[in-house]
Amino acid sequence: MGADRVERRLAAILAADVAGYSRLMERDEAGTLAHLRTLRRDLIDPKIAEHKGRIVKTTGDGILVEFPSVVEAVACAVALQRGMETHNDAAAEDERIRFRVGINSGDVIVEDGDIHGDGVNIAARLEGIAEPGGICISGIVYDQVQGRLDCTFEDIGEQSLKNIARAVRVYRVGPKRPRADPPLVAGERRVAAAGSALALPHKPSIAVLPFANLSGDPEQEYFADGMVEEIITALSRIRWLFVIARNSTFTYKGQAIDVKRVGREMGVRYVLEGSVRKGGGRVRITAQLIEAESESHLWADRFDGPLDDIFDLQDKVALSIAGVIEPTLQAAEIRYSAERPTKDLTAYDLYLRARATASSYEREHLAQALDLLEQAIEREPRYGPALALAAAYRGDLENYDWVDSRDEEENRRAAVDLAREALRAALIDRALVLNPSFAYGWYWSGWLRLFAGQAQLAIQHFETSMRLNPRGQRGFHLAGIGTAHFVNRRFEDALAVLRVSLEEVPAFSPAYRTLAACYAHMGRLDEAQSILKRLAALTPVVVPTANPFRRPEDGELFLSGLNLAAGEVG
Repeated sequence: MGADRVERRLAAILAADVAGYSRLMERDEAGTLAHLRTLRRDLIDPKIAEHKGRIVKTTGDGILVEFPSVVEAVACAVALQRGMETHNDAAAEDERIRFRVGINSGDVIVEDGDIHGDGVNIAARLEGIAEPGGICISGIVYDQVQGRLDCTFEDIGEQSLKNIARAVRVYRVGPKRPRADPPLVAGERRVAAAGSALALPHKPSIAVLPFANLSGDPEQEYFADGMVEEIITALSRIRWLFVIARNSTFTYKGQAIDVKRVGREMGVRYVLEGSVRKGGGRVRITAQLIEAESESHLWADRFDGPLDDIFDLQDKVALSIAGVIEPTLQAAEIRYSAERPTKDLTAYDLYLRARATASSYEREHLAQALDLLEQAIEREPRYGPALALAAAYRGDLENYDWVDSRDEEENRRAAVDLAREALRAALIDRALVLNPSFAYGWYWSGWLRLFAGQAQLAIQHFETSMRLNPRGQRGFHLAGIGTAHFVNRRFEDALAVLRVSLEEVPAFSPAYRTLAACYAHMGRLDEAQSILKRLAALTPVVVPTANPFRRPEDGELFLSGLNLAAGEVG
């Protein structure tokens, strides 16, 4: 009678466990359990629900799921493993969680919500022979899914599985192979065969891959794709950067990504990848910048925001990512340039070396940087960045009083000539319209606004520059912000910011002058005297004969405070 009440049905069974679970638990038990709970909530459970699966039971390191069809079971497994790859990109190697998955189809016995039988046992054994991050399926499953899913299947032959009487044909599931080249259109010339390596261009190059949609909601694909399009557009405004078009990078959509292969096939040095996850009325976007050949991570971050205005959110995130990537890539390119043989240096290489050389802002290093920039300009006389930087460094020699009095006029004339040449290439406001994520442009705009008498706007521009380049050198930006507070008569605010700026760039003489003037106007003449003594160790010129402020009241405030402080020194 009991046998008559046994419920049987045909089902697709997915069994998964965590590879190296014991090691992870031994290393950090509480952290591992919390990590798994987060994965269940954000990735695993939503994907299972999306593919109509039912969680039968879970163990500490495993999960058993029943699906109405093998196609849904395999599709779910592929989506989970792709999601885990993206999730693990931002984690340290010893903290990564990888699942092994086995899938079988067969007759199961249902009892109190649990399922039993050979169909379940085989799925569990297939899980045991899968590689971490891999999927193994039985021959029965393969027969039903081949040609129906965006993946490949590797026949690894008949396998003897523990406690299973018969051998089972097993297939490994992998990412789909690169798509064949599309037909040529009129006038198009194929540059390289599919899968072959393309030569790197002469300037930094990047491919932005489609972001993975981890929301469990197919409707969010449009948001993820739109996010990538906005980032590509923002990066394309950086004139010195070679950006692969969307039509090329989106051929990788839905595939398990091998960044080294992408680098070879797209002919780029850098790859940006990421994911989008929606929850309630908010969305989380993660992004990682990777050097393709070495597969090393140069930068990773996440961005959260409400979905009230998705287009505004896309714009803000794209601007933030582009702004951070620009200085990150430039720092990486400086390292590459330093390794190149001298005989192969281009104007761009020389420009990068000049920036690196002058970063310490010491007198001899500025002179060396100017020599490198002169070589760059000799190679490319219309190279705007080199012209502008050379003009700025000659101006710095003047500001720091590092020019011999006999050479002052010649240095000024050279600086003006270089600046005029640079202006022919780009004006600062136009540059920011063309490239609103140009952190260095916002920095110089801050100084120009400050000297023009727009102190509050200058602060905004300095802050924008720092936001776009949060890992950059902040000391010079803070010196500008502190000076803006000073001309606005907010002496306490100026004092706090200027002192921090000098901790970061202790050789920046303009900041000492403004700080001394600030102390003097506050009546703290002993401290003003101490600051000028430190300044005198950097330059013999304590009070300059001229000042850069266009408004007379700003110049008077600066010089009167400085003279008051200098009078105490005398």
